[in-house]
Amino acid sequence: MSREAVALTLSELARQVDGDIVRGEPSFVIEGIASLDEATATELSFLGNERYRQQFLKTRAGAVIVPKGVEDGPEGVALVAAENPSYAFGAAVKHFTAAHARQFEPGVDPRAVIHETAKLNRDKVRIHAGAVVMAGAVIGDGTEIGPNAVVGEQVKIGVDCHVHALVSIRERCVLGDRVIIQPGAVIGSDGFGYETVNGSHVKIDQIGIVVLDDDVEVGANTTIDRARFGRTAIGAGTKIDNLVQIAHNVQLGPHNLIVSQSGIAGSAKTGKYVVLAAQAGIGGHVTIGDQAVFAGRSGATADMEGGQTYGGYPAQPHMDEQRQKAALRKLPDLIKRVKRLEKG
Repeated sequence: MSREAVALTLSELARQVDGDIVRGEPSFVIEGIASLDEATATELSFLGNERYRQQFLKTRAGAVIVPKGVEDGPEGVALVAAENPSYAFGAAVKHFTAAHARQFEPGVDPRAVIHETAKLNRDKVRIHAGAVVMAGAVIGDGTEIGPNAVVGEQVKIGVDCHVHALVSIRERCVLGDRVIIQPGAVIGSDGFGYETVNGSHVKIDQIGIVVLDDDVEVGANTTIDRARFGRTAIGAGTKIDNLVQIAHNVQLGPHNLIVSQSGIAGSAKTGKYVVLAAQAGIGGHVTIGDQAVFAGRSGATADMEGGQTYGGYPAQPHMDEQRQKAALRKLPDLIKRVKRLEKG
């Protein structure tokens, strides 16, 4: 990939990423991108996390984007300082991969099935082979529907969306603009609702919808259930990782980050900028405040205030959880001491 990319000088790189050249010749030419441990003398890498400092000190990269304040590095390696090295490196990646980026080419593959009542401009959308667009669906300009994806009856999809292969969007669900749905995701499947009557589990109809606001991204094989009534809503700018389960009537605020294998139970609500690390969970009918952060495998079983980091199960403030863990590590020695005292 890197050998086909358009080269950058160090000074051009600094301008693109809004960084400062700390060390190196402005005319030095960068030909590609790679990780710290794989980069060669003509490639660019970045230091975005202190845990990779040893890789940084041993790197053979030609140039590295580093945090502000870092002025020393491996001999012969050019350094460009940026406020956010990871974000800056992402900008460089876009430059070097531009030739391979997705190119939107409008058109409807003849092997797609589009109901006559669906509303779309065939000259301004792209529909791939095997895709099904059902009755009454509306698809905005610039939107791409991938192979074998299913857009259900009366679904509304905004402009410049990308629905990847094998996605299912069930009836009446609504997607805003610039929404990305990764392969295999299911939007609007039935919520898990049953009542036990005379010894049998009787299904409760789920007649609501799912609404994804602008700039939402949904990861591969993630499922977002339709509401029992009303709507399951995902706020603008929220990013959801692969293999996440979001149950019926959940209300996620804007700009949440929901990481892989997390689960959010029915009717839970989150504020803005909430973060759930991998395998974290929120219980049913629980409300989470703005900017709350949940560590991996933590679980919120009650309403939680915003602006704090939580861990453990049941979730509690991170420092409290760490103190409890530290105390538990001392427990075996404490038990031994008690036994010795009991023996006299």
